Amino acid sequence: MGDSIFGKIARGELPATVVYQDDTALAFADLNPQAPTHLLVIPRKPIDRIANAEQDDEPLLGHLLRVASRVAADAGLEDYRLVINNGAGAGQTVFHLHVHVIGGRPLGWPPG
Repeated sequence: MGDSIFGKIARGELPATVVYQDDTALAFADLNPQAPTHLLVIPRKPIDRIANAEQDDEPLLGHLLRVASRVAADAGLEDYRLVINNGAGAGQTVFHLHVHVIGGRPLGWPPG
């Protein structure tokens, strides 16, 4: 599951407030929330960034989006934003693919 902080969370080596888990994905509260609700959805498979996902990962990537939708609904969010950063220049700080689920307040545009 990789050696990043998210890999360690997925293996249970570091604590997290887990809101969903299955054989291929895990969702938990962000430790540095940018909104009242800020969850992260990660694959258990170590993929460092979305650009390095392979064609065989397509079902997994779709599953991550469905999990993101589910945890947003479970958190009571009707309106929310999903964000995937790709690379340090885009704001990615943990190099384990993750989907941010952000909501609970009005979100401006453009986001950056």
